[in-house]
Parts: sequence; C-alpha cells; structure tokens
Amino acid sequence: MGKAGQVLKHVLEKYDVSQYSLAKSLGVERTSVYRWVHEMRDPTAETLLDIVKALKVLNKQAAEEFVQLYLGNVLDDEDA
Repeated sequence: MGKAGQVLKHVLEKYDVSQYSLAKSLGVERTSVYRWVHEMRDPTAETLLDIVKALKVLNKQAAEEFVQLYLGNVLDDEDA
C-alpha cells in the first residue's frame, strides 16, 4: 500500500485528530479511515481531495502538512 496512509497516520497523530472525527467529517465509516491509516487500503484520488477538505475544517495546519508531505513540491520548476 502507499504513501497516503503513512502520511495520514502521521498527520492525525501529530495534530491529535481522531480517526472518528475525520470519518465523521468525510461521511464514511471509521473503519475506512482505519484501513487507510494501517495501509490496508489506499484512498482514491477523489477521496484524497475530500480528506484534505475535511482536515482543513478540523485543523488547517494538519491539512497543509498532509498536502506538503504527500505531494511535496510537485509544482516547483526544478522538478519539471
């Protein structure tokens, strides 16, 4: 499984955001978040966007760090 789960786990722990609160904000079962965090499943691309939006409501810094850690500097000219 992929990087998304690792980054999500890190951000949830660092910013003290519970899997339950993220699941509730996303309108999904907590088991879905558990599976992502424990790398049993990867969230879809659409779900990743929803995760960022939910994190932004729960903790803006968590959302920003999730994007930075997951995507890095993909838009920097040097990486092109």
